[in-house]
Amino acid sequence: MSIAKNRKAYYEYHILDEYEAGIVLAGSEVKSIRLGNVTLMDSFIYLKDGEIWIKNLKVARYAQTHVSEPHHENRDKKLLLTKKEINKIGRSLEDAGTTCIPLTIFTKRNKIKVKIGVGKGKKLYDKRQSIKDKDMKRELQRNLK
Repeated sequence: MSIAKNRKAYYEYHILDEYEAGIVLAGSEVKSIRLGNVTLMDSFIYLKDGEIWIKNLKVARYAQTHVSEPHHENRDKKLLLTKKEINKIGRSLEDAGTTCIPLTIFTKRNKIKVKIGVGKGKKLYDKRQSIKDKDMKRELQRNLK
């Protein structure tokens, strides 16, 4: 079940590889994410000391959290991947113009997961082609109804 999507990701980037990762969260963050109080806008993924981290993932404060234990809304969160996947992502990030971004946050077997993608930025003419393809698909669906 999808909780949040990064809608601009497929518009801004050609996604080359996709990975499914766990995420290290505090208890109040889990409850807040399950309510849908999370934003993927402007978030990105980086490699540091052989670990993968997500930056600018905004998780709103949970309303019923105890006052003495609130979480920082914009802290960096560690992603859980296998060493093989981390090495593969690290090698692909060495290429010029390649970046790693979160695509969706979802639940799988009662665990919160993040789908991340390694991609290259699209040029303006690629974006125009994406818009044209989407409009044609929408028009075709209207004609079929």
